[in-house]
Amino acid sequence: MTLHPIDLTIIAIYIGLTLLIGFWISSRATKGLRSYFLGGNRLPWYALGLSNASGMFDVAGTMWLVSILFIYGLKSVWIPWLWPVFNQIFLMVFMSIWMRRSGAMTGAEWITFRFGDGPAARLSHLIIVLFALIMVLAYMAYGFLGIGKLVAQFVPFNLAELLNLQVFLPEQLQASGLNGDLLLQREAAMAALNEKAYGAFIVFLTALYVIKGGMYSVVFTEVLQFLVMTIASIGIAVIAIMHVSPEALQAAIPDGWTNPFFGWELGLDWSDLLPSANEKIAHEGYSLFTIFFMLVLLKGIFTSLAGPAPNYDMQRILSARTPIEAAKMSALVSLVLNVPRYLLIAGLTVLALVYFSPELRSMGMDADYEAILPFALREFVPVGLLGLTLAGLLAAFMSSFAAPLNAAPAYVVNDIYRKYIRPDASEKTYLRISYLVSAIFVVVGTLFGIFLTSIDNFVNWITAGLYGGYTAANVVKWYWWRMNGYGYFWGMLTGIAFALLIGMPQIDINPLQAFPFFFLACLLAVIAGSLLTKPTEMETLETFYTRTRPWGFWKPVRNSLAAKDTPVEENKDFARDMVNVAVGIIWQTSLICVPIFLVIRDWPKFLIALVIAVATSVFLKIYWYDNMRDYPEGYTPPETTS
Repeated sequence: MTLHPIDLTIIAIYIGLTLLIGFWISSRATKGLRSYFLGGNRLPWYALGLSNASGMFDVAGTMWLVSILFIYGLKSVWIPWLWPVFNQIFLMVFMSIWMRRSGAMTGAEWITFRFGDGPAARLSHLIIVLFALIMVLAYMAYGFLGIGKLVAQFVPFNLAELLNLQVFLPEQLQASGLNGDLLLQREAAMAALNEKAYGAFIVFLTALYVIKGGMYSVVFTEVLQFLVMTIASIGIAVIAIMHVSPEALQAAIPDGWTNPFFGWELGLDWSDLLPSANEKIAHEGYSLFTIFFMLVLLKGIFTSLAGPAPNYDMQRILSARTPIEAAKMSALVSLVLNVPRYLLIAGLTVLALVYFSPELRSMGMDADYEAILPFALREFVPVGLLGLTLAGLLAAFMSSFAAPLNAAPAYVVNDIYRKYIRPDASEKTYLRISYLVSAIFVVVGTLFGIFLTSIDNFVNWITAGLYGGYTAANVVKWYWWRMNGYGYFWGMLTGIAFALLIGMPQIDINPLQAFPFFFLACLLAVIAGSLLTKPTEMETLETFYTRTRPWGFWKPVRNSLAAKDTPVEENKDFARDMVNVAVGIIWQTSLICVPIFLVIRDWPKFLIALVIAVATSVFLKIYWYDNMRDYPEGYTPPETTS
């Protein structure tokens, strides 16, 4: 499809405005590493929240969410628990406050705060840097995956041909000429190459402002990007409501599609409407939905109790001005991300169900459900709004790519170069090295993205494989005083090894189903590594516990503090925190259901979801918001003593 000049103009203006803002505010990032990576801890919580939400509003993820809503209906609201999406509730209720109290710049620096700076602590420090860099590359490759496919369908010229890129198929070496089948293969390969070329071009544009401006550029451009995406989402939802009647939708979906609840089995049968959907459900392993639900809930709780992974989420938390602002930022993410995003997702899905299903049926068992999003945009979004929507999706990619790109140099420069190689270098030297590291990660992340093919498979590996390997060691570090740096190192090393093993194409193992087993293996490595070596120095544990004050097994540390006539009060908020988490998950889920029911015009369910959202909001205001504290009572953080 060739875009109208008005749409091309809107996209060009948006790209120019993003680059202008990024470079205009980049001078603030040159004052030092804390300004570059954390915005000098001066960015307001609402800007960080909008930025964080924008970073999660990615193209590949949106394509995936549209495809699962199409197939699973309202039951798809549980599938994103794979990440798990409800980790934002754990962050909101208590984890962001605990993390921000450290005053650290990165997750690896936090590890030093927890385990000290001896040999064991340095091993744990290096292993979290390794994990963080693997995660950065994974997120950058994941963000790359969807953007080229989207852009290539709308831009009126073939970038691969303009760059004179060529594809050589193995069959050509043995064929004297191009027969029909071989010509089709070559055309398909060239189309894929064109998608990758556009992906690389957008990556280059994103890297320009991120490398130059650091966290300031990331946050301010992402706020702009979020506003653009929200306008586009509302517009598409309105179009879907205007074009699709409840009767037309009902004829295109199987029984149970609008019901978010389920029995032992999924309870959806596409046999008469779209047989390939049944095949996809069986292939993805969601037929016995109760087993899937229990697995994602188990994994999700442990992953959430582990705290934020060393990625863009953690960087936003550490960037907040105070611990309470970090918690408010995490709460805002659930509110501002889910409502507009699911207006977009529901609108695109409804249009595709009614108008794209015949084309999917014609594809047989090779139906491409990731093509739903481009189809709905191409066929139904009018001139002007299409340009704005594509600019918004472009913004979504730039956000999802920019956030990990900002995190990468923080770990390499602050946690390796500054800590072990040149601790006395100037701030300008550190910034120059940061620019170089960012450029290297752009190249490597793009190369990884070029070789990826399936969004769904990669999502499964990140959520269950990579996060699964991270979970055990990072759960224990918060709640058990006896865990030391050696235990952390061996637990993380075991997890990384399992994650990389599961990610190998030769290994046919479902990461989610394997999670309980390698979680147990990582947990045993943590316990053995800790108990077979000396505990962390008590002075380090006392500093950590006095400042952070987590609940859990910390009695020996409290006894040591009491013996020194500096007793601290035990955190007795476990029960209240868990109740707030449970209510918060219901609140978050209702925020996902409200826009979907609005778009499909299921008014009884819409009103029920809206009442639940309001009631849980009131509950959280009383029992969570009104009880937050920046620091434990009687404690004054070092940065406020001067």
